[in-house]
Amino acid sequence: MKQLMLGNAAVARGLYEAGCSLISSYPGTPSTEITEEAVKYDEIYCEWAPNEKVAMEAAFGASLAGKRSFCGMKHVGLNVAADPLYTMSYTGVNAGIVIGVADDAGMHSSQNEQDSRHHAIAAKVPMLEPSDSAEALQFAKLAYDLSEEFDTPVLLKMCTRVSHSQALVETSPRVEPPAKPYEKNIAKYVMMPGNAKQRHPIVEERTRKLIAWAETAPVNRVEMGGTALGIITASTSYQYVKEVFGDSVSVLKLGMTNPLPVDLIKDFAAKVDKLAVVEELDPIIEDHCRKLGLEVVGKDVLPMIDEFSQNLVASALGGEVHTGKTLSDAIPPRPPVMCAGCPHRGLFYTLNKNKCTVLGDIGCYTLGAVAPLAAMEMTLCMGASISAIHGFNKALGAESEGKTVAVIGDSTFMHSGMTGLANIAYNQSNSTVIILDNSITGMTGHQQNPTTGYNIKGDPAGKIDLEALCRAMGFNRVRVVDPYDLKACNQAVKEELAANEPSVIISRRPCALLKYVKHKAPLAVNKDKCIGCKSCMKIGCPAISIKEGKARVDNTLCVGCGVCEQLCPVGAFESTGKEG
Repeated sequence: MKQLMLGNAAVARGLYEAGCSLISSYPGTPSTEITEEAVKYDEIYCEWAPNEKVAMEAAFGASLAGKRSFCGMKHVGLNVAADPLYTMSYTGVNAGIVIGVADDAGMHSSQNEQDSRHHAIAAKVPMLEPSDSAEALQFAKLAYDLSEEFDTPVLLKMCTRVSHSQALVETSPRVEPPAKPYEKNIAKYVMMPGNAKQRHPIVEERTRKLIAWAETAPVNRVEMGGTALGIITASTSYQYVKEVFGDSVSVLKLGMTNPLPVDLIKDFAAKVDKLAVVEELDPIIEDHCRKLGLEVVGKDVLPMIDEFSQNLVASALGGEVHTGKTLSDAIPPRPPVMCAGCPHRGLFYTLNKNKCTVLGDIGCYTLGAVAPLAAMEMTLCMGASISAIHGFNKALGAESEGKTVAVIGDSTFMHSGMTGLANIAYNQSNSTVIILDNSITGMTGHQQNPTTGYNIKGDPAGKIDLEALCRAMGFNRVRVVDPYDLKACNQAVKEELAANEPSVIISRRPCALLKYVKHKAPLAVNKDKCIGCKSCMKIGCPAISIKEGKARVDNTLCVGCGVCEQLCPVGAFESTGKEG
């Protein structure tokens, strides 16, 4: 049956049809929906792991046991999982294992723009790269065949545009292969130096065999058109090339981007007058062509940053550039803001008020860095806030200890924060860590995590007690505060910064967007009382605006959190008495 399907949903369907038995992932845009769609198939066991490394190791364990498995993550998540990946390349697999990684050219929701093809090359594992939803489904299934035929994990590389666009796919029934029996094999699976040394030549031989496969594989196809220009391309860049040039140029469309073929590329180059490579981000294919001695147009006319577009490709390679339509009016920018009623707002206001140096982390609370809260000065990667404050305070001592905090979300803390906290406890820096516990993984769309008490399906699950955990890790000072209570927040921050020992503050209030959270009645402004001082604007709540010199509340947004009410010096905010 043919149907429109999101790229990520198509991957999930491919995993289902290929007989995948276990999926362990960590949510990360633009990869998240693969696992969220896969969980709809009861035949597949799905879970959210605490981080990508754990997810990949769980998937490896299932493969070892003889069941096809998958783990999914975004590009920066593959950094976290690189440790098991590189050694899995040596061990190989039992049943097939596929690793979904989604790159984010343009950095729509990411802290860097890295190219995951480098991981495939360095780990010496094959990578398939679909250009639409139909290929996403087909390549997910093919990946298992390759994994088992060549005894290797296989990377399936998605990107924002393929993950989040729809195309027609044709579905098929599920075919679940028989489980492969687990057989003890120390030489294959115990990667101590002596065994690993024997496995490396196997990896190199596997690469040679994969290159031979890539020469004639249907995923790498030649589409001959005009021969004045030949373009080698992959992924979404293929779509742009076809939309711009159609059949006026010849195209070598690569579905496997590691390892790359040799003879196929040379033969294609010989058939065209001019050769170009169109690929987003780094010149992986281009460099490969140059090593083959080919003269090629690539990053000398195309950028190494951001997403491509039809017009960008057309402009660089002599195609027709469409001007389109533009508005003459200047459109005001709409930067992202924390939601109305966001539990982090009161805490960040308090940190700003106390002029704290705030080392931040990855999550929707990273918006605490922007005006008017402006209460975050560093964000690096998952868990870095806690590790960094330890180094910061060790370097500066008393100069920073009484005014510096680290903030980290509950899911991010479980992902990568615990080891940093252990370092503070073990090496005793006088550091204050604030865990922003909004009872969900917020930034990627409300996924459960080990602190929520629910699994990926919303069923009751193991629940980690953050307070008990922090105390068990060696912290004597652990306190919980409601971020809607500005007085309590202020007291907690002042007291913990003044203490001469490590401490943890847990700022606990569920995300305002959670369906089960019952809100208070929205507030309204008594215009007779309002003096237009704009104190309420200091928290940057999107429900509050100034109109005709007076504060105004949008009752369709307001959740009655009362933070603005606590800031008003004249008591102008009043409850409407009507629950929102």
